[in-house]
Amino acid sequence: MSQELLRIVDNIARDKNIDKESIFVDLEEAMISAARKHFGDPESDIVVSIDRETGEITAFKDEVEIDIRQLGRIPAQTAKQVMIQRIRADERDSIYAEFVQRRGEIISGTVVRYEGGTLIVNLDHWTEAFMPRGEQIMGQTHRPGERVRCLILDVKETSSQVKIILSRTHPDFIRRLFELEVPEISEKIIEIRVMAREAGYRTKVAVASFDEKVDPVGACVGVRGSRIKNIVDELGGEKIDIVRWNESSQTLVANALMPAKVSEIALCFELGRATVVVDEDQLSLAIGKHGQNVRLAARLTGWDIDILTPGEYNQGIERLTSCINDIEQADDTVVDRLIALGVISVLDLDDVGVEPLVGELGIESGIAEKLVAAAAKDVKDMAAASKQNLAEEVLEQETKTEESEQEGEAQQEVEK
Repeated sequence: MSQELLRIVDNIARDKNIDKESIFVDLEEAMISAARKHFGDPESDIVVSIDRETGEITAFKDEVEIDIRQLGRIPAQTAKQVMIQRIRADERDSIYAEFVQRRGEIISGTVVRYEGGTLIVNLDHWTEAFMPRGEQIMGQTHRPGERVRCLILDVKETSSQVKIILSRTHPDFIRRLFELEVPEISEKIIEIRVMAREAGYRTKVAVASFDEKVDPVGACVGVRGSRIKNIVDELGGEKIDIVRWNESSQTLVANALMPAKVSEIALCFELGRATVVVDEDQLSLAIGKHGQNVRLAARLTGWDIDILTPGEYNQGIERLTSCINDIEQADDTVVDRLIALGVISVLDLDDVGVEPLVGELGIESGIAEKLVAAAAKDVKDMAAASKQNLAEEVLEQETKTEESEQEGEAQQEVEK
């Protein structure tokens, strides 16, 4: 019986990943509860101890030895219930202690099932984790039995279970995949400075090297694209752009908009806006499908990016010049100084306001106020003209529709 008890404790400890000492303590407490149930004396002094080496059980009630095996069926049932509750509590504590330390790591598991859109993943033979719909890559489905790699996003302890939340959409999932595939990153030779992701579609990653001899982009891509291919395959074909990090905002913005080629960049620090000029044939590349390329570049760099063609850029400069020339006190250098500040249109001048013109450019406050007021008036005129044009287009479209309907009715009359 004693050896059998030791084997049972060993099996539970191994299967549930619980410390053996905790199980022995649980057994002793369960037997004490059973003895108190048997004697009907909750205040009695009962001590039960199990020898950790031999498995022998000794029990005392008020310092008198008793035989714990002679207590009967009902106390035994009480001991069983207490034991089950305590082992479940120990199991929860063990799972929480293990996985809370692994938060932010990548882990592999086996898909079990879907429950209302949430994916249930078995991490080992005693732990199930949850991947909510929002943490799943859009368009990807997983079959029961399939092995899947995920990020341990969060670990929460409730009264009934430990809830492990998994993610495949979090940017750190990409970061950990790069650490696994690119040894230079895990060895701290290359650093991922920043990333921007739209899960399932596209990710931009800015990398820098601490060793001048190591090309950060080439190392992440790998020989013939082998390293990046493994990551892309894991993500189900999601596009990944590796961007070279640069401390210069202008260079970083240009790199972030690749594969588009940038002609010119004007940075307005006051507005946090980068106005980027690209040739007509680069416009669609710079913007990307549904605006994805410029949107991710903006998130990667922290700049609000406007994409303009040379014609649009020159038109903005011409309107700004015309607006400023209407102010008598403004000299010929004002436009150049505004452009150097990143102000390349009357809209920018209206947004920037008076203070930067006075503080940054040294323009007299009275002149600065007149410049901003003129820009504000020009912006209102543009808005009114745009509204008028829109109304005319709508009216023209309605007229065409009405004429088309009349022609259709006339045709029907002829056919009759």
